[in-house]
Amino acid sequence: MTDWTERDGVFELRLATPPLNEIGREMLGALERCLEDIDRKRPRAVIVYSGLPRGFCAGADLRELHRAIEGRAYAEYRAELAAFIDRIHGVANRFDGLPCATIGAVHGTCFGGGFELALTLDVVVAETTARFCFPELRLGLVPGFGGIPRLAREVPNAVIRDLLLTGRSLGARRAYELGLVSQVVQRGEGLNVARDVAAQSARFAPEVVASAKAFMKPIPHDELEREKALFLSMFADGRVARALAEFDASTERMPYLPSGGV
Repeated sequence: MTDWTERDGVFELRLATPPLNEIGREMLGALERCLEDIDRKRPRAVIVYSGLPRGFCAGADLRELHRAIEGRAYAEYRAELAAFIDRIHGVANRFDGLPCATIGAVHGTCFGGGFELALTLDVVVAETTARFCFPELRLGLVPGFGGIPRLAREVPNAVIRDLLLTGRSLGARRAYELGLVSQVVQRGEGLNVARDVAAQSARFAPEVVASAKAFMKPIPHDELEREKALFLSMFADGRVARALAEFDASTERMPYLPSGGV
């Protein structure tokens, strides 16, 4: 179960919702409660990591999404879907705008919504096993949790086009070369290094960190709203529902895993 702890001014959020921290109603509720606790305790730094061996986060809970819309016309579920997406964006914007340093320790799978969550964080430490991917076009969608505008803060647009239009994944070292992650470390060392980064940042005056972060990392609100609108409009096409049904029926261990990588 996803949980969090706080010690010496550093807050640690452990994602641990099987099978691979898919973001559905359960995970979203946990993230909202975590943020409420962060707001109350005002830590000097926040670390986000996964307690599951297979990776950081596989993305949205597509099976839950399929079952929520199955057999319903788009007009019947659009408002419900829009409300869920608004909640997701609310969580992402709150993580993005926290007035302290936020550090991600990423290993294994970091796909779709998991990649989007990682992009809200200030510093990403990637273990050598980490792979980053946006496979959403396979479903007839674009990333809907803020991925494209936030990725545009980090890498050139040509890289975004390659990731989106091929569905290929980036390995940790390639992500480091592109400036997407700050450090690549050996398997099992991500959390230790993230703790070192958090301890270093926690030495600075909180108001200085908050001011520097607000200047360095503006939230692209206009682009995020455009992405939400595009994401919702794409559900009007029946191909999304068909792709979700195929995903739900799959017996593959990781049906969201695309072939190929760089």
